[in-house]
Amino acid sequence: MDYTRADVDFMQGMIHHHAQAIVMSTMAASHGASEKVLLLCKKIIISQRDEIGFMQGWLKDRNQAAPDPKDPHFGEMAGMPGMKMTMPGMLSDEQLKALDQAKGADFDRLFLTGMIQHHKGALTMVADLNAAPGGGQQPDIFRFVTDVQADQTAEIGRMQQMLNTSPGS
Repeated sequence: MDYTRADVDFMQGMIHHHAQAIVMSTMAASHGASEKVLLLCKKIIISQRDEIGFMQGWLKDRNQAAPDPKDPHFGEMAGMPGMKMTMPGMLSDEQLKALDQAKGADFDRLFLTGMIQHHKGALTMVADLNAAPGGGQQPDIFRFVTDVQADQTAEIGRMQQMLNTSPGS
């Protein structure tokens, strides 16, 4: 066996985590986001959809449940009901509702602060995986979590800079 239970749990959970980031990012076009936020959202959507595909393939190759974010029973599919609230960085229903109601500069501010929270949660998930006995050592997972850590750390820096230079900051 070239993977651990922690690896499987991480991949299944990260699919759910990425799905929320996509939901948040798809709001930008209809909520009057600035050009910079729109561009960031496009990047997030493309990269996180690609990563979901990778994670689903990795799980299927190991005969593990590969959650489909389009399935209405998504969290239950892998035996993860209520998972959303237990994963680090996930926005609450109230935060998502506030984001959906925001427009223009308010949307940008809520999106950026929410996505920073979300990305920091993903970094916590990576750290938790790496702290698990044998977790994160399988070569494909090691490369993946290294990329997630680098990409999301860089995006947090960009988003913080965007927040610091936005009108009314």
